[in-house]
Amino acid sequence: MKAKSIRKMSSEEMKKKYNDLREELMRERGISAMGGAPPSPGKIESLRRQLARMETVMREIEK
Repeated sequence: MKAKSIRKMSSEEMKKKYNDLREELMRERGISAMGGAPPSPGKIESLRRQLARMETVMREIEK
């Protein structure tokens, strides 16, 4: 997800998507912590980056 597409979202959509990504990241970390191999190894890193992009855009909008 690009920052450009995040900026086009409404604040409600953004919050919902942010919460969904946080839950998915927690699920992936749980699988990894229990010793299971995640289906796609780069997914955790990808989720972290998407969350960071969303947080950045949310902070820009606050100002």
